[in-house]
Amino acid sequence: MKKTLSIYIFTYLLLTNLSFSQQNERKFNIHTIAFYNLENLFDTINDINKDDEKSPIMEIKYNRGEIYKKKLANMSKVISEIGTDFNKRPPSIIGICEIENRGVVEDLISHENLSNHNYSFVHYDSPDRRGIDVALIYNTNIFEVLNSKSHELYITYNNTSERSYTRDQLVISGKLDGELLHIIVNHWPSRGADETKRIAAAKVNKSIIDSLREIYKNPKIITMGDFNDDPFDKSIKQVIGAKKYIKDVRKDDMYNPFEKILVDDGIGTNAYRDKWQLFDQIILSKPFLKKDYKDYQLYKAGIFNKSYLINTKGKYRGYPFRSFSFGRFTGGYSDHLPPYIFLIKEIK
Repeated sequence: MKKTLSIYIFTYLLLTNLSFSQQNERKFNIHTIAFYNLENLFDTINDINKDDEKSPIMEIKYNRGEIYKKKLANMSKVISEIGTDFNKRPPSIIGICEIENRGVVEDLISHENLSNHNYSFVHYDSPDRRGIDVALIYNTNIFEVLNSKSHELYITYNNTSERSYTRDQLVISGKLDGELLHIIVNHWPSRGADETKRIAAAKVNKSIIDSLREIYKNPKIITMGDFNDDPFDKSIKQVIGAKKYIKDVRKDDMYNPFEKILVDDGIGTNAYRDKWQLFDQIILSKPFLKKDYKDYQLYKAGIFNKSYLINTKGKYRGYPFRSFSFGRFTGGYSDHLPPYIFLIKEIK
């Protein structure tokens, strides 16, 4: 039997702005959907087919095994707590990036912090030279994977299309409590690369979204990831067509609740040169925005930024408390903070 979280309206009223009469008791199912850049979650085994010896953990000469265990403990701790202030369990679905292979994901979900939450995952090897991949973790009691596919990135130069050996885009179609969703997990080319590469990645993303709309009627689509661009950059605003305000979202647009969080609230997921950026985003199609809660709808978006995830001293005080810095393990977590959304549906 699928496990869902139900809450009564008198509790719900304390936590939301929904105006319901207490006399008409209502119940809701709630699911947390999240994304987390795990900052180089690599194992300690040298893969001769990849440049993984350049990963931070491989550059450390001593105690790699203990460092790997601590890194897994830190990552699993964060995942286990995302959204739990409101929803009393870890995310039902979480996209992840900066992982080396399926083995590290298996180790992650097997950690005692997560092992009792019935997690499984979808992963494909990407052609990234360092071996960096994306994956989707999901609670098997709640989400049923129907199909998945990995989409390659091609970039056009002088009318010639060339394969870009970067992270592929992972597409999963499945049912959340029986309701069909489509999820795209991304980790676009870095800011060190030319913007055209991220524009190309955005075009692949838009093509996937358009294809889903051709196959399904009014599909519920979530595209999430570390886009290496802010919500107002061309790749997100113009190519994907992500809007800041719900009122501006037309049928074939997407809605990005994280633009307001960055621009209006000044909150980000990563920092550079004393400035917050918000590269990690969860963007949704219009069918999530009806607000009648007859099926799963967006209630709220946020960034998980507990105090232990923030550096408290030194040059990078106030930045995300990263795991690796200047060739050593800091004991920290990630140089990115995880974004999340709550989806809710009324129980009849």
